[in-house]
Amino acid sequence: MYMAADRKAAEDTERQTNGALREKEIVRTSIVGIFANVVLAAFKAFIGIVSNSIAVTLDAVNNLSDALSSVITIVGTKLAGKAPDREHPLGYGRIEYLTSTIISFIVLYAGVTSLVESVKKVISPEAPDYSAVSLIIIASAVVVKLFLGRYVRGVGEKVKSDSLVASGSDALFDAILSASVLAAAVIYLTTGLSLEAIVGVAISVVIVKAGLEMLGESLSQILGESMDPELAVKVKELANEVDGVYATYDTILHAYGPQLYICELHAEVPDTYNAKQIDDLTRQITANVAAGTNCKVIVDAVGIYARCTTGKSAELRNEITRMVMAHPSVIQMHAFRVDEETKAINFDIILDFDSDRHAEYQKILHEVRSAYPDYKVHITQDIDAANLRSQLGEEKIRLARESLES
Repeated sequence: MYMAADRKAAEDTERQTNGALREKEIVRTSIVGIFANVVLAAFKAFIGIVSNSIAVTLDAVNNLSDALSSVITIVGTKLAGKAPDREHPLGYGRIEYLTSTIISFIVLYAGVTSLVESVKKVISPEAPDYSAVSLIIIASAVVVKLFLGRYVRGVGEKVKSDSLVASGSDALFDAILSASVLAAAVIYLTTGLSLEAIVGVAISVVIVKAGLEMLGESLSQILGESMDPELAVKVKELANEVDGVYATYDTILHAYGPQLYICELHAEVPDTYNAKQIDDLTRQITANVAAGTNCKVIVDAVGIYARCTTGKSAELRNEITRMVMAHPSVIQMHAFRVDEETKAINFDIILDFDSDRHAEYQKILHEVRSAYPDYKVHITQDIDAANLRSQLGEEKIRLARESLES
């Protein structure tokens, strides 16, 4: 009991340390973004007012919205890093999903406002007045935004921060928009053709589109997305390393922010194991997964499937598995069990989301019942929560249909 408590304390300490380092890096990167965007916004606003350029002015407003997004990212990261308490025992990590949503609304607001102002300028155009200094500043802004965007997005991908990834992607968009403003200025100076308002409309449309995409991603996370295939595979591999585990199934990762997942899974073990052996096995699975993921994934529950490897039950398992896996729509079959006393056969299947899952289920159920009329056949249709199609790949699924692992 003491060893388990010590291990749990060590896991909590390591998770807090990793979280603190991640928070520090996000805050530092966001501060860099705030400083760069405020400076760019100030220069662009000055140029836009002096040169009477709606496109440059809107570009400045866009930079201010980026700076505000970075401020919200810092606030959200700080709140998400709060220690668990009685009301939120699994912490506040999901606040980062809310901050991403708020940032999306800010970008949308900036885009819609810019679009309204740009349309007004299309209806009542005004000639701009550019200087060489203004063109140099705009060109410099393009370069700064390119470097800033790559830097912020790179850090965001490294520390798994959706807010930083969104800010970095937005900065790269801004570089393109600033380049279009520069192109419009060059065209005006060389041909006298003013495209200011049209460029402003184009910038606004791009900003609105980016805001809608960011909002869609944030809402998708709040609703609950399919698991990261790489992380799900890692968890399964760590669990399968434990002696006595034939395979793991029904892996579900509940995200409590990007740095904490609560995991549930089923382990298939020999039907000869007693309660003590199963207890030892489940404890080792929990320890393996925690150590192998730097305490990012905590196994909360391990269900047990008993595999019979000898006698008639094993033969039935092999025969029915080959029958079921011959259907292209079946991704996986597991949890097979035969009860000779009640003459019952039970197993689970996972069907491809792209198939007619109800029709396929009925077809498979009818086929197995027809082949084994002396048994009561019950099939449970599982959901592909672990994104097995991405995990296994077409080739491995094909091989699984052709042969059964011993």
